Amino acid sequence: MDFKDYYSTLGVAKTATGKEIKQAYRKLARKHHPDVNPADQAAEAKFKEINEAHEVLGDPDKRKKYDELGANWRMYEQAGRPGTGPQGGAYNVPFGGGAPGGGFRTMTEEEMREMFGDADPFSDFFHTFFGGTMGAEGARGGRGARRGARKGRDFEQEIQLDLEDAYRGTMRRLSIKQDGHARTVDVRIPPGVGDGSRVRVTGEGEHGAGGAQSGDLYLRVRMAPHAQFERKGKDLYTRVTIPLTTAVLGGEVEVTTIGGKSLRLKIPAMTQHGQVFRLKGHGMPAVGKPDDHGDLYATVDVELPRQLTPEQRAHFEALQKLEKGSKHSVA
Repeated sequence: MDFKDYYSTLGVAKTATGKEIKQAYRKLARKHHPDVNPADQAAEAKFKEINEAHEVLGDPDKRKKYDELGANWRMYEQAGRPGTGPQGGAYNVPFGGGAPGGGFRTMTEEEMREMFGDADPFSDFFHTFFGGTMGAEGARGGRGARRGARKGRDFEQEIQLDLEDAYRGTMRRLSIKQDGHARTVDVRIPPGVGDGSRVRVTGEGEHGAGGAQSGDLYLRVRMAPHAQFERKGKDLYTRVTIPLTTAVLGGEVEVTTIGGKSLRLKIPAMTQHGQVFRLKGHGMPAVGKPDDHGDLYATVDVELPRQLTPEQRAHFEALQKLEKGSKHSVA
C-alpha cells in the first residue's frame, strides 16, 4: 500500500491555509466533476482522489493526524499494517505519542470510532488510517462507520435557464432551506447543459450527522422556450426571411447566432421557400468540451410583397407575359 500525498493531489503546499485548500479543491472538483466529464473514467478516478484529499486536509483534526502520520510513515512500513491489539478491539497506529520513545501507541476501538469518519469511496490507504476495520461491532456498521454517523440526504431542486445561459454557462446564487433555516449557495452551471440535465453540487445537500459527509445538491435543468432558436441536442434551428428578389436572383442575408455574432449567409439564385442552410460550428457546446459545438441550421422563408407600386406591378406583369410566352414556345 502506497502513501497518499494529499497535498500533492490538491497541488498545495504543506503550509497551505484552510481557505487555500478549499479553493484548490473547488477548482479541481469543477474540472474533473463527473457531470462535466460524462463516461470519463480517468476524470472519475481523479475526482475521487481530489475528494479523498479534501476529506482529510479540509478537516483540521484529520489533517493534524495525517501530518503526524507522514513523519512516522517509514516506521509503519517496517512494522506492517495496523492490527488488532492484545486487548481485543485496540489498534496500533503510527500517530506518535503515548508509547515510550514515541512512534506507535495503542488506541481503543472507541477512540477509533470517534476519530475516523464514514467517507466512501476512498482508497485502502484512507480506510486503513481514516476508516479502517473497527472490529466485529464496527464491521456490522460498515467499514469506517462512526457510532451515530449518518450521511446527509441529497437534495434536488429545479432550475430554469435561458438558452443563452446554457450556451455560455452561468453562475447562480440559490437559497437552500434546511431545518427551518435558509442558506445561499453559489452554483456554476457548465456550458452545454440541456433540458432535463442534472447538475451535481457536491456537499451542498443535508448536513451529515455525527461528522459524516453531507449529501449532494442535484439541480434539474428546465430550459425556457426561446423566441428565435429551437434546440435539438447540440444543434440549433432558426428561420431567416428573404425577399422574393433575393430568392430569385441570389444575394446575402444576415443571421444572428445564439452567441450574438452576425453572420452573412450567401443565398444562391433560385433558392426555394423552406430550403435549409447549415452554418457549421455555431450550435451549442458539448458539456465539458467547449471546443465541440453543434451546428446552426437556417430555414429560408421567402417573403412575398404585400403591396406593389405601379412600377413593380408593371415589371411583374411583364414577367408574367414572358412566362406565358415561354410556355407557348415550348408547346
